[in-house]
Amino acid sequence: MADDLPHKLRSDALDNRERILDAARAVFAAEGMDVPMREIARRAGVGPATLYRRFPTKQALATEAFTEQMHACRTIAEEELADPDPWRGFCRMIERLFELQARNRSVTTAFTSAFPHAIDLAAEREHTLGSLAELARRAKDTGQLRPDFVLDDLILVLMANGGLHAASADARIAVSRRFAALAIRAFRA
Repeated sequence: MADDLPHKLRSDALDNRERILDAARAVFAAEGMDVPMREIARRAGVGPATLYRRFPTKQALATEAFTEQMHACRTIAEEELADPDPWRGFCRMIERLFELQARNRSVTTAFTSAFPHAIDLAAEREHTLGSLAELARRAKDTGQLRPDFVLDDLILVLMANGGLHAASADARIAVSRRFAALAIRAFRA
């Protein structure tokens, strides 16, 4: 019963939580999801017990860390859906999502994973996918998007873009922009 009561974190516990999330975001962005939890704790300057007390699993940590990335993906989808030219919105959506991924490698995991135990994140992802599907439908209706395009095609190129490697963030962005242009050409009717 006592566990059900909301409680406010002490300021040092709140600081630790934020340091853990900052370290996780940085590590996931730079190196992806394969980094061990102990390494995240080390980079956050906390002990493993502190990390596991706040985030008992890597999925719990990733869910909290990815919330910001999912909001960014949703914002991109909604802004491009609002474009009166669906094909332009579709192309800009690809370019913007690819660049977001190039800047932060964890976006791929956040966007393509279902996170079944994270209801809010799953709902955010489903809303974003719905917006992307509507944008694709509108772009098809203009005759500019391939009639055989399916949303899984977009997920596939997002996953491929997330796997691009380059020596620096600037180089990753340049490679990602080139890949976005190739994907857009492939999707054009």
